[in-house]
Amino acid sequence: MFGKLTWQAIPFDQPIPLVTSAVLIVVITGLVVFVFAKGYVPYLWKEWITSVDHKRIGIMYCLLALVMLLRGFSDALMMRSQQALAFNAPGYLPPEHYDQIFSAHGTIMIFFVAMPFVVGLMNFVVPLQLGVRDVAFPTLNSVSFWLTAAGALLVNVSLVVGEFARTGWLPFPPLSELTYSPGVGVDYYAWSLEISGIGTLMAGINMVTTILKMRAPGMNYMRMPVFCWTSLASNLLIVVSFPILTATLAMLLLDRYVGFHFFTNEAGGNPMVFMNLIWAWGHPEVYILVLPAFGVYSEVVSTFSSKPLFGYRSMVVATMAICLLSFLVWLHHFFTMGPGGDVNAFFGIMSMIIAIPTGVKLFNWLFTMYGGRIRFTVPMMWSIGFMVTFALGGMTGVLLAVPPADFVLHNSLFLVAHFHNVIIGGVLFGAFAGYTYWFPKAFGFSLDERLGKAAFWCWFVGFYVAFVPLYVVGLDGMTRRMQHYSQPEWYPWILVAGVGALIILTGIILQVTQLTVSIRTRAQRRELTGDPWDGRTLEWATASPPPAYNFAVLPNVENEEPYWGMKLKARENLQLSAEPKYEAIEVPRNTPTGFITAFFAVVTGFALIWHIWWIVVLGLVGAYATFVVFAWRDVVETPISAEEVAREDRANRAVRLEALRAAGRAEPPQAQEALA
Repeated sequence: MFGKLTWQAIPFDQPIPLVTSAVLIVVITGLVVFVFAKGYVPYLWKEWITSVDHKRIGIMYCLLALVMLLRGFSDALMMRSQQALAFNAPGYLPPEHYDQIFSAHGTIMIFFVAMPFVVGLMNFVVPLQLGVRDVAFPTLNSVSFWLTAAGALLVNVSLVVGEFARTGWLPFPPLSELTYSPGVGVDYYAWSLEISGIGTLMAGINMVTTILKMRAPGMNYMRMPVFCWTSLASNLLIVVSFPILTATLAMLLLDRYVGFHFFTNEAGGNPMVFMNLIWAWGHPEVYILVLPAFGVYSEVVSTFSSKPLFGYRSMVVATMAICLLSFLVWLHHFFTMGPGGDVNAFFGIMSMIIAIPTGVKLFNWLFTMYGGRIRFTVPMMWSIGFMVTFALGGMTGVLLAVPPADFVLHNSLFLVAHFHNVIIGGVLFGAFAGYTYWFPKAFGFSLDERLGKAAFWCWFVGFYVAFVPLYVVGLDGMTRRMQHYSQPEWYPWILVAGVGALIILTGIILQVTQLTVSIRTRAQRRELTGDPWDGRTLEWATASPPPAYNFAVLPNVENEEPYWGMKLKARENLQLSAEPKYEAIEVPRNTPTGFITAFFAVVTGFALIWHIWWIVVLGLVGAYATFVVFAWRDVVETPISAEEVAREDRANRAVRLEALRAAGRAEPPQAQEALA
């Protein structure tokens, strides 16, 4: 009746996962009891769980990423501590458990930390920067988020029931085939990513449609902020590459469930087909993650240098060049697997060429800073830290693009250090910069600067202490994924890397403290104007947090920095523009479709993993019924009266006018204009 699911699926003989699972269950149960006891359930259900507001969904994406960051980093600490104790010794993690840990670490950090973080920032910011009220398909947006959360939940269920994959963060065959991985670990991996991958694909379609078809009056393509351009490029890559991932994992599942031979060593199968397919998705995935981060840096550097972004058009060209070239470099991930000299040479050259548009961006950021009035806020510090760190990571990437060098360094810790150099220094630093930069817009109060700067320095220093030693031991021949080792020359470097992980842990603790302190002191941190950083793009033209409809009246865009132009006129005249004519607005109605669909996705995925076929049928029927009910809705929008719109907008205009006049009294208009 329950397929392969038995009591043996609970890890009673493994104290570490058992105790961890028990602690997590107690914490989650306590949290649920607290929410019910405080009466928060109706608020959470109405304002968050069923919300189709792009801002709420973006915040939930970022919250999911931050929670999963704690989960994924705990795996990193276990790996570092295991290797610190495993010199001429077995350490404290058995090989089969250690294999699951490094597989879960990579899977969680890429699919459920980096991806939700950048998708969340795009969800929150892009419609505001475009000057529109929401994304193109609000309900689809909700479904996308909840499917991503469903995939994350399934990965974590493997900690309690069954096991996770032991194949690494990508399940290379033949190791991932049923012959060599007969357990449910690979099934947990594949079904989790199939569910979350469909959610990501739908999010990509939604965002591409929004950017191409829903922009404020007057906002043509060359007036879009750079963050919108990088979001467009990233989501185009999602639309093209994620079907490859979905199809590849589907073929692997057919091998495992039905006895097909797509990637087996026998009966006509070919593991190299999997390698080509997974990296045809995998390398564009790197740019899916880093391009939105590039957009964040563009916004932050321009704002805190107090001047327009240098070389806007070259930034756009570089962004789209990276978008196109990212599909011409995938084979550099397996130079050593026999493609031949000509093929290796082509992909090696393309891997070097793609560094050129990235270099263009770096110089544009530096030229933007040159001659500017730089304010060293926390978002700016993350951006400068990125420029230093990513430049080093890019250089090691170009080195690995040389096939003879790659033959020496492939599968070594040098490669691991390079990958983290790019993902942490590029993507995560960018996510933290965006999180700090747009936090006041999302919640109406700022984060603590002192604790933010301390967290930055811990992350920055900790990164180098943790990963420079891995470059060294990688050059010395240490391969990745080693559960134990006996070379004495590696041991001191591994200990230093462990210290670096502890420094990063300190940074994470400081970030949690920063958020806690900021929430508790939010009354003193309120920012009422909606423009705490003296921003230049349209998201700063509305209140903080923005109303459900974003803008009382859609802005009319006349140049590349429309909000900056509005501010210049206001500062010159010491008065705001004339009050607009307010009209009633309709916003999308909340719906539980996304949450209910995700529930059935989790049920169906769990049943497929354990071969409980009757639950699979029930889950699929439930998901189909959910969509039928949604399709038959009569009321799809909620009206907001012109009076309510006017009241909210007038309140924000009054605050902005008072701030404008206060600045005018403090400084002559000529000086204000010169500063601008």
